[in-house]
Amino acid sequence: MTQDEKWLIRYQEVIGFIEANHRNPSKHHIEEHDHLNWLKANRKALNAGKMKPERLEMFRRLLLLMEEYKRKNQYIESGKVRLAFLDYYLID
Repeated sequence: MTQDEKWLIRYQEVIGFIEANHRNPSKHHIEEHDHLNWLKANRKALNAGKMKPERLEMFRRLLLLMEEYKRKNQYIESGKVRLAFLDYYLID
């Protein structure tokens, strides 16, 4: 099996994981560390300009998918609730 085939298999595993779980791999789950390490290594290669051109577009699509499932700050997402809470408790 070539390195390109191995890369493609891991790419498909990570895409499948995100689509199945509707979240990105977590550093808090040991069984997901392989996905995280693969992502980290490929992000480094991308930032260093060392990623193979045929992998570049695929990895960028993966990063866009990951951005959709990025953890959101609950205070930003529920800003109205937070403002109502602050207004209620901070009014003199």
